[in-house]
Amino acid sequence: MKKAVKIAIGLYVVFAVLLYLYIFQLADTSIPEALKGTSADSATFMNTEQQVLSEEYSEIRNFFFFLQAPFDWLFYFLILILGFSKKMEDSARIVGISSFVSKSIYFFFLSLLSFVAFFPFNYAGYYFSKKYGISTQSFSLWMKDELIGFWIGLVIMLGIAIVFYYFLSKSPKRWWLYLWLAMVPFTLFFMFVKPTVIDPLYNEFYPLKDKELESKILALAEQAGIPADHVFEVNMAEKTNAMNAYVTGIGSNSRIVLWDTTLNKLNDEEILFIMAHEMAHYVEKHVYTGVGLYLLLALFGFWMTAKIMNVVIQRWGSLLRVTTKNSLSVLPLFLCILSILTFISDPVSNTVSRYQESRADRYALEMTNDKEAAIKTFQELSKSSLNQLNPPWLVKVFRYGHPTMIERISTVEQYEDK
Repeated sequence: MKKAVKIAIGLYVVFAVLLYLYIFQLADTSIPEALKGTSADSATFMNTEQQVLSEEYSEIRNFFFFLQAPFDWLFYFLILILGFSKKMEDSARIVGISSFVSKSIYFFFLSLLSFVAFFPFNYAGYYFSKKYGISTQSFSLWMKDELIGFWIGLVIMLGIAIVFYYFLSKSPKRWWLYLWLAMVPFTLFFMFVKPTVIDPLYNEFYPLKDKELESKILALAEQAGIPADHVFEVNMAEKTNAMNAYVTGIGSNSRIVLWDTTLNKLNDEEILFIMAHEMAHYVEKHVYTGVGLYLLLALFGFWMTAKIMNVVIQRWGSLLRVTTKNSLSVLPLFLCILSILTFISDPVSNTVSRYQESRADRYALEMTNDKEAAIKTFQELSKSSLNQLNPPWLVKVFRYGHPTMIERISTVEQYEDK
């Protein structure tokens, strides 16, 4: 056991060192020679200090992103092999007056342990975003959001865990299929209620105050064939200097949302370009395509997880203190395998997402026919979020659901006005 722990921790340390060398030393993020001096060159719209800060902040964020995924796997591996999961199960069964209570207690222990283990990563994200002028949140407000997220996640994941245990006990061979079938209506229901139930727990939403701008946006929505009566504004300035806008929800709960930071930093033409981009996702049904891909990958992921779990329990069950699939302590193994498979599948979902975002950019250009507003918008987005215009290849593949800014601006420049 000690040898396995040392090997796992050693591999993580080696990975961290190699990752550091790649992100901070070896990766080339310079602007291609052919694009220097164009509007895609950060030197044309950022001062020297902004360019330096953008590189530094992006490198730090990328480093922590890639550190966190294998730490997730290491965390689940350690609580299994060191016996924490088994001890939590034993304690939950002693205290619990019923199977449901035992499972709830066990999952609460697991969630709390996970929250504590990942808190340094979350705090580092907050610390550096604050240091580089992205976050405007006080620590108390940030911590409040963290605790809200913990309790919401606990309730949702507890429900999923209970269903997981139920199907695992009732159908040891096809539990993965039944879990997926239960997941389909839950996913759709969650997407339906999220804009009106979940999101307001974090921020205050209200109809857009600028009625002249709202009328322009609604006219654009009508032109796109989108049923919308209001555009919602959300008070994000108290949390961040970054900008965002989106169309969220499905069915009658669909809504157009603008961060107040976006309203404060962009003019009407630039906001209309962003709105046209977001409307493209609705018009081309990207939300439903994304949900379909997510569910398809989930089906494959659950099936693969079931196969891998069987092999792991048969070969290394005694080492991991998991000798049967019916034990409560099998959950960390399930989550670990699913996390690995999700990370592996990220390049696929990101590729689809980047294609959809490219389509939305083109749709917005065709609808507004305003290249200047599009370029200015992308430049302002780059400055406000301090994102690299030309990130390393691995970062783009695993992190970017949007084309890089250098790609987006170049596409706009090459677009022919109609």
